[in-house]
Amino acid sequence: MGSVEKYFELVDQNQQQFIETLREAVAIPSVSCDASRRGDVVRMGEWLQARWEAAGAVCKRVEPGKQDLHGVELDLPPVILGQYGNDPAKKTVLVYGHYDVQPALLEDGWDTDPFTLVETDDRLIGRGSTDDKGPVLGWLLCVETHKQAGIEMPVNLKFCWEGMEESGSEGLDAIIEAEADKWFKGTDVVCISDNYWLGTKKPCLTHGLRGVSYFHLQVEGPGADLHSGVFGGTVHEPMVDLVHLLAKLVDNSGRIQVPGIYDQVMPVSDAEERTYEGLEFSHTALASDLKRDVIIHAEERDTLKHRWRFPTLSIHGVEGAFYAPGDKTVIPARVRGKFSLRTVPNMEPEKVAQLVKRYLQDEFAKLGSKNKMTVIETHAGRWWYSSPNHPNFVAGSRATEKVYGVKPDLTREGGSIPVTLTFEENLGVNVLLLPMGAADDGAHSINEKIDKRNYIQGIKLLGAYLHEVAATDMTA
Repeated sequence: MGSVEKYFELVDQNQQQFIETLREAVAIPSVSCDASRRGDVVRMGEWLQARWEAAGAVCKRVEPGKQDLHGVELDLPPVILGQYGNDPAKKTVLVYGHYDVQPALLEDGWDTDPFTLVETDDRLIGRGSTDDKGPVLGWLLCVETHKQAGIEMPVNLKFCWEGMEESGSEGLDAIIEAEADKWFKGTDVVCISDNYWLGTKKPCLTHGLRGVSYFHLQVEGPGADLHSGVFGGTVHEPMVDLVHLLAKLVDNSGRIQVPGIYDQVMPVSDAEERTYEGLEFSHTALASDLKRDVIIHAEERDTLKHRWRFPTLSIHGVEGAFYAPGDKTVIPARVRGKFSLRTVPNMEPEKVAQLVKRYLQDEFAKLGSKNKMTVIETHAGRWWYSSPNHPNFVAGSRATEKVYGVKPDLTREGGSIPVTLTFEENLGVNVLLLPMGAADDGAHSINEKIDKRNYIQGIKLLGAYLHEVAATDMTA
């Protein structure tokens, strides 16, 4: 029996033990956005560090600094850096994950206590089970299982666990930049398991993420709110101007109306067109998830293209307007609309902001309004794209076939994982996104779960991937 097969066999034998480890981690309510839970977040990081050190890893606890959370000054949770193995003859793989979770309360609609792992026939339900405690534990259990089986680790493993991912990863970029030529020196490739399959049955590798530019569109008028019965029709109303401008940003088919915004978009190649064939995706399943068929596009590949590789613009809300139940006849003096634009290769955030601001200024000028309009860019995260033919992806594909018996779908995602680009730019190495969970896991939602199959087979996948990296020429 080969090393990988022996590893697989022991993973199967240890299934219940692995579930109990996840139960222990889920029980720590490491909610990073809640000041009252900051101690629990730190405790989760310390739990991970202690478990890794017990397995033989060398760890380094890095304190990112302070945070002002709604007026309360707090210490940011530690970033736990570690290394298992330091053989110069072996390749070095860096893995990343986060140990903090989204808020969760029983009264939010959970069927059970969110911080008590519930095991059903095929599911493991609890906050953090799939995002991201399950995958983070997968790497730990992979190392522990190799050690238990007496199998030499095929690579040197470095890791980076943070406790603020669900709250903007505050402090992490500075640590990665500072440690790029220190702790992370010698890294050959990076692997992140913090996203999901396209569907529920077929695994995937992810090689692209959209960026996001976020804007506030503010319109100011009179010095105070006004009575609509007295002033309606006699003043330029900020809300009227704002609604007009927001309606000019995107049409009801989802096409962005900002001139020049599509000029930077990378054309769809014939090779890319072929990647949309045979994917585990259907409009029927999507409509079921949405609880209603409100899908814009007729073809499934067009839906995926607009999720993955075309820019989109979404309007999120209005600040300063009346929104409570009941009726109120007020003219708000100042309103602020909020919208974001998802960017793709080869869009430059600076150019995007320039085009958006110029367009809104031109449209506002057409209104002839005496109000004041301001466009504020609050965030500009870049897109990330990697070739699925890179040897790191080849290793991930081979590992997936070994565990699941099928070639993985090659996917991109509409959302953003900023740390992906941070690692790539600072370390100068390839990054692979290798998801463990399925599309219906409900990360950030009530009754978050990971399927037992995904958790156990995912632990096998992470180990198989490390063996494939060891056997693959990364310079090819």
